[in-house]
Amino acid sequence: MVMIGERPGLSSPDSLGLYVTYAPRAGLSDAERNCISNVRPEGLDYDAAAFRLTWLLNEARRLKLTGVGLKDHSGALEA
Repeated sequence: MVMIGERPGLSSPDSLGLYVTYAPRAGLSDAERNCISNVRPEGLDYDAAAFRLTWLLNEARRLKLTGVGLKDHSGALEA
């Protein structure tokens, strides 16, 4: 998992993006990553982001993949 902050000057400078890639290596496309975006108090709160991240990491390990092959169904569990 890689955590990236927004660039200063954008509409949400306190926003974070969390990028998850199973077996990362040079040359992978965006289609092989999952992203949890808008992590901030006014967006996806930290607890919800941590829940979603944990779910994605567990499923990525179990299925040995990320990206378009790994649909995020963590929200169904939160409800």
